Amino acid sequence: MPVIKILPHPEYCPAGVEITAPAGTSICEALLDNDINIEHACDMSCACTTCHVIVRQGLASLNDAEEEEEDLLDRAWGLEPQSRLSCQAILAQTDLTVEIPKYTINHAKENH
Repeated sequence: MPVIKILPHPEYCPAGVEITAPAGTSICEALLDNDINIEHACDMSCACTTCHVIVRQGLASLNDAEEEEEDLLDRAWGLEPQSRLSCQAILAQTDLTVEIPKYTINHAKENH
């Protein structure tokens, strides 16, 4: 199983953390399954950008972003070339390093 290293984030994991998840799982599902409650306002349907992450290492191992995801990412706060929507980024067998941006464009946090 690949290891996902999540860099420190003041709200979701202040000290940073390493988790494992099976290949074929989305980054969002892996985070949620490990009690890292990343926002996902659209319930992982690729309709918002609240689960935006920046993949610092291992980006090439993920599935390619579809056009719909790329269009949505244009609206994400802090967009970088390594940005992905975590609900659409599917893990392979390669370890990743992920940064959760400090802000999202979500105006009202959902209770998921």
